[in-house]
Amino acid sequence: MIGGFKKFLLRGNVVDLAIAVVIGAAFTAIVNSFVKDILTPLIAALGGQPDFSGLTLRIGAGEIKYGLFLNALISFLIVAAVIYFLVVRPYESISARFARQEESVLRDCPECLSEIPRAAVRCAQCTAPVRPVP
Repeated sequence: MIGGFKKFLLRGNVVDLAIAVVIGAAFTAIVNSFVKDILTPLIAALGGQPDFSGLTLRIGAGEIKYGLFLNALISFLIVAAVIYFLVVRPYESISARFARQEESVLRDCPECLSEIPRAAVRCAQCTAPVRPVP
């Protein structure tokens, strides 16, 4: 039982996932610091507010800290943009470049136009004889 657990933990994808989580947490800390310490004060300076985290709304005894939500929203948008432009787009372009164009294993029947396998000698739909395509 312990051996199976050890084998599970040492599989490549579990280790890769652990590394990705650690790097993601570190990256998130950097982005949060960028938003909190640099970007938010710059944006808030335009509006006369020194920091978004101080923006609150009082309703009775409760307090809604919508400034903290704005900070989190800005952080999320920056992280999403970085992931999209630095990971997703390059990955899609590289994978499209190296992807093989797969030949279709199907073709149209000349009689009924239904899809049949390329090697078929008779259509399964209309039973018309067809020449196999190599």
